[in-house]
Amino acid sequence: MKIRTGFGYDVHRLESGLDFWLGGIKIEHSKGALGHSDADCLIHAVCDALLGAANKRDIGYWFPDNDEKFKGIDSKILLKEVCKIIRQAGYEVSNIDCTICLQKPKIKDYIPKMCEVLSSVMATDVDNVSIKATTEEKLGFTGREEGIACYATCLIYSSLK
Repeated sequence: MKIRTGFGYDVHRLESGLDFWLGGIKIEHSKGALGHSDADCLIHAVCDALLGAANKRDIGYWFPDNDEKFKGIDSKILLKEVCKIIRQAGYEVSNIDCTICLQKPKIKDYIPKMCEVLSSVMATDVDNVSIKATTEEKLGFTGREEGIACYATCLIYSSLK
């Protein structure tokens, strides 16, 4: 069996008046993430982790931010496409582990739903999706509520030689 790991990181600026999408769900907040797509920072980090593990470049390669067909796109669609890409390469998702760095809003109550959504999109068991959150204690751009950062690691496997 072939086993590979991947790491993903994404960051987005937070601005007033935008919808806030995180982990595939809309969260009520006074600010939202700015980006070419729906700016779902968590899904973007997961995409990069999966693509990296399969040695398939990164999210910007597959879905460039200067391509109008991706303007405002639901990041769940991007994640579904990433899963197709890694499956075509012979891999399956074993598990993902994510950390969200965000001062506000508190998201612990949203985490179970995010896990359900991500596992559904990736066609894997919900037990294979771990999401954690931290505030960074008011330090840095996330602590000043200027932005959000997300980290993701993954394990993928192939029974092909």
